[in-house]
Amino acid sequence: MSANVQAIESYRNSFLKEVEANVEEGNWVKMCMQCGVCSGSCPLGPYWEHPPQEIFMLIRAGKREEVLKSSSMWMCTSCYNCIARCPRELPITHIMHGLATYAERLGMAPKNQPTRKFALKFWDNLTKKGRVNELKLGVSLYFMNGFIEGIKTALKAMPLGLNMYKTRRLNPMEYFGGHGVSKPGDLRAILKKAEEIELAKLKKTDA
Repeated sequence: MSANVQAIESYRNSFLKEVEANVEEGNWVKMCMQCGVCSGSCPLGPYWEHPPQEIFMLIRAGKREEVLKSSSMWMCTSCYNCIARCPRELPITHIMHGLATYAERLGMAPKNQPTRKFALKFWDNLTKKGRVNELKLGVSLYFMNGFIEGIKTALKAMPLGLNMYKTRRLNPMEYFGGHGVSKPGDLRAILKKAEEIELAKLKKTDA
């Protein structure tokens, strides 16, 4: 084995290999040159525990728990500023969501992260009928931190809700119905199969 190949293999530690195998677009992580353009382009950059290039650096340093237990990936709003400005065209948004999904699958995601709670409720709402029931999603977000907090939030938003109802921008009956795809059962079957494939891949990697 040549010196160059040995150096590359040494660089690709076990966690980097794990990310490459299990995270969407994870094979791009090693291409980051730590310029920081992604962090400077992110509208929520100052609020991240670790900005994107720092996450990539931690992956390459083998800091598995620090990365997977981080709240950082859950801060991504999919604005794609980072992808548009990255000089190496890394699919940063996809990697962030991939890391979040992987951390959730492993049970390592931060439980009380508000944006994680929103993401899970959004996904649960979407998969019911294939389209988001915005009213039901909004109500679930009101109460995601407990019943008392939900009541307080609902009371604060009451004037806005009444105005939306008066202008026919809000129909309370949509809570019980709403739009959906023609065959939501088929959609759920597809998603279930995709999840089974991912879990099988994960078990194979762990073995």
